[in-house]
Amino acid sequence: MKFENVLVEVNGFGRFQIRLILLLVIPRVTLPFHFLLNNFIAAIPSHHCDISSLDYGDRFRNLSLEDKLVVSIPLQRDGSLSLCQMFPEPQYHLLYNSTNTTDLLTIPCQDGWVYDHSTFKSTLATEWDLVCDKRSVNRATATIFFMGVMAGAAAFGYHSDRFGRKRTLLVSYIITTIFGFASAFSYNFAMFAAMRFFTGFGISGISIVSIVLCIEWINIKHRTLVGVLMSLDWSLSTILLPAVAYFVNDWRYLIITVTTPLLLAMICWWWLPESARWLISNGKVKNAHFYLTKCAQFNHREEFMADLKPEVLSKVILVEDKNRKYSYVDLVRTPRMRQLALLTGIVWFGVACLYYGISLNVPGFGVGIYLTQFIYGITEVPAKVFIIFFLNKIGRRLTQAGTLFLTGLCIFSNMFIPQNQLTARIVVGALGKMFAEAAFTTVFLYTAELYPTVMRQNGLGYSSFMARIGVSLSPLVIILEDFWSYLPSIIFSLVAFTAVLSASFLPETLNVRLPETIEDLEQTRRRSIPTSNEKSAL
Repeated sequence: MKFENVLVEVNGFGRFQIRLILLLVIPRVTLPFHFLLNNFIAAIPSHHCDISSLDYGDRFRNLSLEDKLVVSIPLQRDGSLSLCQMFPEPQYHLLYNSTNTTDLLTIPCQDGWVYDHSTFKSTLATEWDLVCDKRSVNRATATIFFMGVMAGAAAFGYHSDRFGRKRTLLVSYIITTIFGFASAFSYNFAMFAAMRFFTGFGISGISIVSIVLCIEWINIKHRTLVGVLMSLDWSLSTILLPAVAYFVNDWRYLIITVTTPLLLAMICWWWLPESARWLISNGKVKNAHFYLTKCAQFNHREEFMADLKPEVLSKVILVEDKNRKYSYVDLVRTPRMRQLALLTGIVWFGVACLYYGISLNVPGFGVGIYLTQFIYGITEVPAKVFIIFFLNKIGRRLTQAGTLFLTGLCIFSNMFIPQNQLTARIVVGALGKMFAEAAFTTVFLYTAELYPTVMRQNGLGYSSFMARIGVSLSPLVIILEDFWSYLPSIIFSLVAFTAVLSASFLPETLNVRLPETIEDLEQTRRRSIPTSNEKSAL
């Protein structure tokens, strides 16, 4: 008897599993809130040098504010006021002829800036003047956050396989909540950067542990459906985020608002089950029997568990050494595990780099930030509907490679669309976002199916670590457009091609039992495919 057979007997997709999904949705809604939060809290509104403290005598004081700006601040090529430059002294002749200011001497802003607060009441840029020479510091806030996510992926991946899914999940709730609220009360940028790093560290655990805990309680037949449903909370929250940011347009209150759901998540944590697969793999058969009995009671299958003794469960998952503690080193000890780690690492790096390369470049498509973010969120929903069909019909490998290829194609095509054709750029950008989201949805499910139970969280933690390297680099790649506008798109297209090639070498997992041990993985995968009779039951 395999664990999948036990799940069939207690109903691998019943009320127990539905309750588990709903309990995990609460903390997971905070994922896109925090991951995409930088688009709003680090937005740079229109601004110009502050001239309110200038005093050049009666003539200057008697000018209207509009005229003071004309004689004090040069114009850009598009006719708007310069963002970072001013004249060292008033240029009164510009009141009569302001057409040519290119030959006039200018200096950097001396007394700060005046910001347009019509869209945002307060952002990081307006709080600490992160504009002009400090503009790169403002952009780096996303990289700092995702470096925390990267570190958290490695830490929580290891501790989840070592100490269990449920405990690790609670730790991630607590860390994210504490540092999330602390970042909202930061009194300088250095403190804010540190708090955002640890917020990213904590929220990484919510991301990778919740999906594994859920998948390990689902039978083969419904794994695809549940994997996609679990990612749908991301899309719906992405749609909700611009509405929340529109009404809560102060960065401190916005961070508090998007972190608050974790308080409810900590209360709901008490009703979460531990992974029975993990418990059996670690020799905790009595605890596994307890949670399986709970599952059977919820799903009205008590008869089976009444006859099943805890000792029998120890034979469901055969582990050579139950006292062995697995770590990231085991990812490279055996040939197939080594190959799997290399390929999944490249795929995750590519998926994340492409997804956030599009998501974090919201202003680059020429329309309002709220509308663009809303469009991006809307396009993810049909992606989830289509992906269920393709995952079940053509399998995980072709779906993964195909969605990555189409994402790269959209990014590459957008290079050849003129900046003034906004509609075309938005459509292609939205399609790229849709395919990128489909690739992300696939890679979470695919990776959870590829790694064995004893290494599943380590594998997902390592893969997520590689993804966060891609995410951390994507804002820096976008900055390269200052040197050559086509350079970011070319780099992202090359990343997509490399990820497509790597995904093509991964094994197929459609209708395949989850491997439980490293030994299962090293054996031929075909031995793990259920027979036709088993498949209909599973």
